[in-house]
Amino acid sequence: MRIASAAALLLLASACSPTPPPTATTQPSEQKTPTTTATAAKTCTVPDVVGMIHQTAQDTMQAAGLFFLSEEDASGQGRLLINDRNWKTTAQSVAAGTVVDCNTRIKLSATKIDE
Repeated sequence: MRIASAAALLLLASACSPTPPPTATTQPSEQKTPTTTATAAKTCTVPDVVGMIHQTAQDTMQAAGLFFLSEEDASGQGRLLINDRNWKTTAQSVAAGTVVDCNTRIKLSATKIDE
């Protein structure tokens, strides 16, 4: 009777225990061949925007394919160029006519028009 009771408890215990997680089956790994093609970086020619209204300078750079632009107050006062139409571009960090990767960062410096 003890053996029967022990066997019944063992069956009951195994029936109530959580199912063990499935074991990973070993299958050959599927490796996808990357479809990379060697492409040259797109290049853009930097336009001359010095002397332009700052908004026009930005538009000109973007029309040339250059979108990674930053700006600074050339007076050294650290002002933000909020209304770009009130500023004129006084310098650019990459010389006009230079051929660069289109993702090149170009800094435009500007001063207030009335200064």
